[in-house]
Amino acid sequence: FLRCSCILLPAIIFMIGGEKLISDLVGFLYPAYMSFKAIDSVDNADNAQWLTYWTVFAVFSILESTASFLTSFIPFYFYIKIGFFLWLYHPKFMGAQLVYNDVIRPILL
Repeated sequence: FLRCSCILLPAIIFMIGGEKLISDLVGFLYPAYMSFKAIDSVDNADNAQWLTYWTVFAVFSILESTASFLTSFIPFYFYIKIGFFLWLYHPKFMGAQLVYNDVIRPILL
């Protein structure tokens, strides 16, 4: 049963919302869970990490919705988006801090 549900659930999610829904879930579910855990922790480093991630996520979402007509021309766009989100929040890379410090922060200042 478990093996069947591991295949069936992603297939149903894909049929309902396609690649966009899957990429949105990848960008939201794990970071939301970790953000809830960070709220209860005493370590401020994880609070800053997830606050930075959500800032980058919001900017990316705004840019994506503004330029949504361009995304259809990019091959494998949603798979690239999934890789980008994973890079943003993966503890080894901490891409959100890099994007925030090098791109978003200078523009806002």
